[in-house]
Amino acid sequence: MQIVFMGTPDFAVPCLEQLISNGYSVTEVVTQPDRPKGRKKEMTPPPVKVAALKYQIPVFQPEKLRDQEAVEHILSLKPDLIVTAAYGQILPKEIIQLPKYGCINVHASLLPKYRGGAPIHKSIIDGETETGVTIMYMVEKLDAGDILTQVKVPIESTDTVGTVHDKLAEVGSGLLLETIPRLIKGELNPIKQDETKVSFAWNIKREDEKINWNKPAWEIYNQIRGLNPWPVAYTLLNEDVFKVWWADIIDLEKKSEDRPGTILEVSSDGIEVACGKGILRLLEVQPAGKKKLSASDFVRGAGAGLTSGMHFS
Repeated sequence: MQIVFMGTPDFAVPCLEQLISNGYSVTEVVTQPDRPKGRKKEMTPPPVKVAALKYQIPVFQPEKLRDQEAVEHILSLKPDLIVTAAYGQILPKEIIQLPKYGCINVHASLLPKYRGGAPIHKSIIDGETETGVTIMYMVEKLDAGDILTQVKVPIESTDTVGTVHDKLAEVGSGLLLETIPRLIKGELNPIKQDETKVSFAWNIKREDEKINWNKPAWEIYNQIRGLNPWPVAYTLLNEDVFKVWWADIIDLEKKSEDRPGTILEVSSDGIEVACGKGILRLLEVQPAGKKKLSASDFVRGAGAGLTSGMHFS
């Protein structure tokens, strides 16, 4: 059986590697083009490309998969199955209808909840206590195909995007290996998604990263861990960007007499900040132009002038 694999970020790499290590013939890997990254804007290949080249698998990187030249290239491969995982583009109808066993997608949520490109971020930001992986048929609509298999994964109160990402990447690759043989044997009964329960997780925008101190401490805490380690929540200190990597909840209910964002206490334990409801203690921070460091190290160094009564905005 010939498989074409489509994926781009780290999340997709375990799926590709599991297919290869379990003897599946991956004819070609389709991924997004190399992009400039970092301060030097160096052209950087996506993780899936790096993995494919390690196994000497041909790589195809169309800017737009819907371009006729790209479509014709995929059609010429004549795959029996197309597997996608966080590829980043919706497949055109000609490609979806091509493989004998269809096109299936590994998605990092319990569909129909959290369709879209940032399901892990959004599930944590929303305070969900569980998420999971769904494998479904692909259609010409964002993450809307019939569900083939699904598995749940708990979200702990201390989980971040990074920890949940790694859990789901591992679970997803395992579920893929369980799903393909059953799909080929015709043992699966696809389930239509309930459109009344659909929610979306659009890609994170800059405005989603900024902390609104008027919100309750629990919501801000979820935002901080839901953006850790990328792209990282931030606030403003003296008009400069001040990233917050980690925090702890000191109080859930207390409503301070000080306005939200007021620094209540600065100590070796961290920086306590008034929220709309409750109090947060900042534990890991990153001032503008500096590296990430513990709040206590910041207070002893560059933040030595930070005192109670000052404000984050």
